[in-house]
Amino acid sequence: MSHSSSSKTFYSINGNSQKLDGGAMFGNAPKALWQRWVEVDELNRIDLVCRAMLVQDGDKTILFETGIGAFFEPKYKDRYGVQESHHVLLDSLKEAGFSHEDIDIVVLSHMHFDHVGGLLTRWQEDKAPELLFPNAQFVVGQEAWERALNPHPRDRASFIPGLTDLLLDTNRLHIIKTNQEGTAESCSLLGSDYSFHISNGHTPGMLITEVATPTGPVVFAADLIPGAPWMHLPITMGYDRFPENLIDEKKRLLDSLKERKGKVFLTHDPEVALADVGINEKGKYFADNPLKQVVKKAL
Repeated sequence: MSHSSSSKTFYSINGNSQKLDGGAMFGNAPKALWQRWVEVDELNRIDLVCRAMLVQDGDKTILFETGIGAFFEPKYKDRYGVQESHHVLLDSLKEAGFSHEDIDIVVLSHMHFDHVGGLLTRWQEDKAPELLFPNAQFVVGQEAWERALNPHPRDRASFIPGLTDLLLDTNRLHIIKTNQEGTAESCSLLGSDYSFHISNGHTPGMLITEVATPTGPVVFAADLIPGAPWMHLPITMGYDRFPENLIDEKKRLLDSLKERKGKVFLTHDPEVALADVGINEKGKYFADNPLKQVVKKAL
């Protein structure tokens, strides 16, 4: 029996924003090239957002990631270019008509701090951060979880000490296993309209969630495609673990979405939240029909 996907309502939810080094964000691309696409400050940093995707699906409210949050103490807040001291995600949820207590499921593509820091309360002196989202089930991939438990020296600084313990203590953590073929198991919590692509180019076992809708799939691209400039296949980040593998993963995903009239949701791009997959006359992939904000958009 063929399955017909149900209509869902999508929102883009901004979290705290960042400024990061442009050279690190564009990997081996020279500044002469990438400075055409973004503006840089006096420290060579570019503006980035940490945008979550919220989906209302029947009686379920699902949040994809939580951004960087405001958990950093001031020293690290400055080091990682976090711009605001308050917890922007909570304000953005409120503007959209939600509270963190309304979220039923939080899907985490991977455990780097700029994607999961919003799970925590904002920094206060002499007080350890606490976990928010008291009513949510948490979904993460097996390899991404294992990486957070046992980081490699190259990305140890990208994880939040103690967060894995906080999540385990909730008894609301669901770890998505990878099959022998390298594909992710389905998640009964989410249902059949939600499937995962596994991406290993940026970090092991990153979950790229595909949401089926009557108008075509919507993919939360996480750090496989952090923003519109990275839709151009050769462009990768210095933070990526295996850039060549990442490019292959990106091409497979974009070709599939192009064929199926799918959309890409971008987490770090200040100007583009949602876009179609475009390919120009030179064969270059780009963000077509871009939307800066998604507010109560039925798909």
